[in-house]
Amino acid sequence: MAEATSPVEISEAYRAPAQKSVSEILAADAEDESLRRYKEALLGGGVAASVVLEPNNPKNVLVRSLTLVVEGRPDEKMDLSKMEDLSGQTFAIKEGCHYRLRIEFHVQREIVAGMKYVQKVYRAGVPVDKDEFMVGSYPPKNDLQSYTTPVEEAPHGMLHRGKYKVKSLFTDDDKHEWLAWEWSLEIKKDWN
Repeated sequence: MAEATSPVEISEAYRAPAQKSVSEILAADAEDESLRRYKEALLGGGVAASVVLEPNNPKNVLVRSLTLVVEGRPDEKMDLSKMEDLSGQTFAIKEGCHYRLRIEFHVQREIVAGMKYVQKVYRAGVPVDKDEFMVGSYPPKNDLQSYTTPVEEAPHGMLHRGKYKVKSLFTDDDKHEWLAWEWSLEIKKDWN
């Protein structure tokens, strides 16, 4: 009987595939008509390779905003398009509420594979939580693209109220750091 492989061995053995340009992907298997049409539908028929929104910016991923989404409340948006210190930006939430985070971004020049949003939360300098969300792979597009995290519940109780420092990172399988920034989350007894 074969021995089972542990999840740790699988994740350590995983190697991201070699990066290919949009034109290389479209050119591969060009003789297969149905596959060619499928790839053109996904990638825009080669138009995607010519998408350059910011010619002076060498990055393929341009992270635009982080939005706090709470049902029944107005969205709170943090503008990430300017490279400024965001450590003073704070999202305030009520203890025990259910919330999501939405990240909006553009992809230019080439396909970006295996994008991830990583978030580490600290209280008084001590790490208290770490989340890693697989965002996915995206082709270049003129349109703003977005990813929304699954619903999370804010901690509740007097001991959990207060300000938390959050270190966020938008990265991919090739270990490119598209954006790293810090902000704050404050858990309050009520919305006021």
